[in-house]
Parts: sequence; structure tokens; C-alpha cells
Amino acid sequence: MSLSPAASLFVFGVVLAGPIIGVALMWWNRRAAGWVVAATMGASFVFGVVNHFVLVSPDHVSHVPEAWRPVFATTAVLLAATEAAGSLLALRMATERTVS
Repeated sequence: MSLSPAASLFVFGVVLAGPIIGVALMWWNRRAAGWVVAATMGASFVFGVVNHFVLVSPDHVSHVPEAWRPVFATTAVLLAATEAAGSLLALRMATERTVS
């Protein structure tokens, strides 16, 4: 199963490259890095939940072959939890007050 060109662009640009760019930004601007990671992880969370649990598509957990459904559903839930946690932690970093 392949993604549409728009979905592929989103996956490569936001899901994969976004957090890496955000982490690289930490060398120069911790707050901006936090916002980039929070935004891209949040967007990744929404994209994954919508594609795995909401939209009827080949990526929906109910459309995976039955033998693989428990593994796919488990990894989809764990991925969503990881993305949500990453987004919240990065948001916390982006909004923390620094003592000068």
C-alpha cells in the first residue's frame, strides 16, 4: 500500500524531518526547538490517529489482515501515545520560563 503524494510529502516533511530539525535547533534556540518538535509531533499524532482509527482506508486497523490486526493495532496505539507524549514534553519545554 502506498500513500498519496500529499500524504507522502507530509510523512517525509513533518513526521520524519520535522522532529529532527527541531532537535537540531536546540543548539541555537531551545524555545523555538520546543515549538517545532511540539508542532510536528502533534501533527504526527493527529495524522496517525486519523489514518489508523478514523478514516476508512487500507491503513485503518480494521482493514489490516486479521492475522496482523492485533500487532498493527498495538503498534498504532503505542505510536500515538509516543507522539502525544513527545508533543506534550516539547510544549512544556517551549513554554517553560527560564531564570536569568
